[in-house]
Amino acid sequence: MLDEIIDVKGYMEMLGRQARHASRTLASTSTAIKNQALEAIAADLDAHRELLMQENAKDLEASRQKGLDAALLDRLELTPARIDSMREGLRQIAGLADPIGEIFDMKYRPSGIQVGRMRVPLGVVGIVYESRPNVTADAAGLCLKSGNAALLRGGSEALHSNQAIAASIQRGLAQVGLPAAAVQVVATTDRAAVGEMIAMPEFVDVIIPRGGKGLIERISREARVPVIKHLDGICHVYIDDQAEVGKAFDVAMNAKTHRYGTCNTMETLLVAQGIAEEMLLMLAAPLFEKGVEIRGCPQTCAIIDGCVEATEADWDTEYLGPILSIKVVSGLDEAIEHINTHSSQHTDAIVTENYTRARRFLTEVDSSSVMVNASTRFADGFEFGLGAEIGISTDKFHARGPVGLEGLTSVKYIVLGDGHIRS
Repeated sequence: MLDEIIDVKGYMEMLGRQARHASRTLASTSTAIKNQALEAIAADLDAHRELLMQENAKDLEASRQKGLDAALLDRLELTPARIDSMREGLRQIAGLADPIGEIFDMKYRPSGIQVGRMRVPLGVVGIVYESRPNVTADAAGLCLKSGNAALLRGGSEALHSNQAIAASIQRGLAQVGLPAAAVQVVATTDRAAVGEMIAMPEFVDVIIPRGGKGLIERISREARVPVIKHLDGICHVYIDDQAEVGKAFDVAMNAKTHRYGTCNTMETLLVAQGIAEEMLLMLAAPLFEKGVEIRGCPQTCAIIDGCVEATEADWDTEYLGPILSIKVVSGLDEAIEHINTHSSQHTDAIVTENYTRARRFLTEVDSSSVMVNASTRFADGFEFGLGAEIGISTDKFHARGPVGLEGLTSVKYIVLGDGHIRS
């Protein structure tokens, strides 16, 4: 790699300048060419899947030797199914409507001019991410389709995997005649590269961090470029006393045990008093069988043998592992109050058969994704039909929730006249 022989500042400025130049080409690239590039990248990933897994194995082995925990290793691993998911994500993006150039809200003004808005790319999108090599393909695909150049800086633990995916991307771009700088994967693991990327507003239009809380806090604090981000994934499921028990069991088990290391995994389960004993006794054994440690309020501990008493800190913790906090609440009011106090505004769900309570939950819970009778694990760009996601935003400006194509665009006003002058 380049770590020992480059001037990081000069290297990042070079990448930024190239990205800015490529972004001007992409802004006017036709939908057909962008879709051909996405299909070409997907085909190349399939053709080189054995190489991808070999390179990923190098990263996994190095990470095990460094003592990375199970959650991070799970995020890092490229299984055949995850390679297929990357390819399917690219093809889904190719099948989506191209947002660029859409003109809407055209209105005649009293002066006779027409005023409307046109959807345009952001320009250059910088993504800083850890562990998950699939982000390389997802980010490249979404940026390409939305007409943005991408500057990608993955974590050192995924270096071999990211470079292998980057090679497929480069071959796909070349196949359709798009510039190589349309998608650039930073080739140094020097952490100074991140500091340079987030301080180049002349070259980078927005930064999207995907990783641990420490990384996102640092970028939010130091960036001179606008940031789209979420810090934590403290997600809740509330089981109402008018929930269907079997449905509630399935949703809660899936939300917690489908995968532990993801930001949309349930970390706190809230159960209404009227259904608590039945529900918790039903859930306890299957959770323990899957190795989940239960930390509960005093009432939960009285119901479940082997429950550890929760501390106040547990209600504000994203475990990213097989630990679950459980609290028995009096009902919907206390559940909403708890969620709005302790949630990271990522994803929260209610299980209930009561339509009125479901509507209240949707209205009053202040999170970027709010669900009724569905697992929090669905909070994902792929599952939402965005093709893939470049990240999840808990901010309230520009983009919120899973960020797909539209979240990577801006708008400009357009005016149509026929020699009109202002009097």
